[in-house]
Amino acid sequence: MSTGTLGVLLALLMAAGVGGALLGLRMYRSETKLPDDLALALEVGSTRVKAADSAVDRLGLRFAPYVLKLMGPRRVEAKRRRIDMAGNPGGLTLDRYAARRAVYGIFGLLMAAIFASYGSPLFAFLALGFGLVAADATIWQAVRERRDVIDRTLPDFLDVLAVVVSAGLGFRQALERVAEKYEGPWADELRITLRQMDMGVSRRQAFDELRRRNNSEQVAQFVSALQQGEELGSPIAETLIQIANDMRRTDAQQARRRAAKTIPKATMVTLVFMLPATMILIATGMFLGSGSDLGSILGG
Repeated sequence: MSTGTLGVLLALLMAAGVGGALLGLRMYRSETKLPDDLALALEVGSTRVKAADSAVDRLGLRFAPYVLKLMGPRRVEAKRRRIDMAGNPGGLTLDRYAARRAVYGIFGLLMAAIFASYGSPLFAFLALGFGLVAADATIWQAVRERRDVIDRTLPDFLDVLAVVVSAGLGFRQALERVAEKYEGPWADELRITLRQMDMGVSRRQAFDELRRRNNSEQVAQFVSALQQGEELGSPIAETLIQIANDMRRTDAQQARRRAAKTIPKATMVTLVFMLPATMILIATGMFLGSGSDLGSILGG
């Protein structure tokens, strides 16, 4: 790519950035009516949303209904579930997701067209890929991180809950008391479950919703064992302790499996990179130590 072409591309990028900033400022000051979901997130979750994400949300606000319509009811519901599983990272809602997908998609198309016009198909393909996955990248990462945190927290939480139940409190009161002492995604999930039960939802249905919101085997195991113990009339404290022990055994088995998968990878890295480098160092040291003349060996 020539210097002139690169200069034109940089100028276009700067113009697009300035234009986007001005448009975002204009929309910010306008009296555009926000959807209820997005308006609530802007008001309540303003401290959780980064300034850049908020600007993108406002730029794509007008296109969000069209994105949701193109997605269809089934994909919209699936995406809503994924956002719930991610714990609404950064105040993310379904409307926010649709707004960001519109902005990133349009930006990716524009950049792909620019790169294609200058004969750079690889960069055009990368720009299209960015437009397609940028809005979902945050959700994927948040789901994975949230699941890992919950899996680490749950066994210790169950031990504490079993002790409180054994002290004489009912399960509902014990769950509320222990949840107050915890912070993080698992505590948030428990507070949602308790709020649902306060609103009249049955305990079984509330815990079914808890399992649906979390893509975690340990949460599913906890809910299933809890409901099974309730049906069979098993003491709740013993059930909680047994669940915690099963989870720790499962974690140990998964750790051993990960370690078993790591050994072949480490061996491959050693064979491909470290062994040749070590052989080169040994051969170089032997050659330098022998005092041989490199010029005579090469025929110089």
